[in-house]
Amino acid sequence: MTRSAKKGPYVSDNLMKKINGKKPEQAGIIKTWERDSQIAPEMVGFKFGVHNGRDHLEVLVTEEMVGHRLGEFSLTRKFVRHGGKMQKELEQKKKEAEIASAQSAKAAVAEKK
Repeated sequence: MTRSAKKGPYVSDNLMKKINGKKPEQAGIIKTWERDSQIAPEMVGFKFGVHNGRDHLEVLVTEEMVGHRLGEFSLTRKFVRHGGKMQKELEQKKKEAEIASAQSAKAAVAEKK
């Protein structure tokens, strides 16, 4: 459920204090656990270390991120990959094709010399 328009956006006071009066180049990485805080226009250019439950992942705030939450850019789950046996076969074929193309490129360079 979204936040009431009457209340306005939730921006953490602690984060605003940390960036207040500083330039993005000087501040370095600002560590935070406040994933639910929305990104304000004043935060553009700053680097935040947003906690994902295990580590602080570095997030560089850009203009397109304004209005989103900090937690959206610090994923809590790590995607490994889909597939099993079939996926392994496809990856093996792709690797073999890359090796073959590299060998043919080497042969072409050797013929030119």
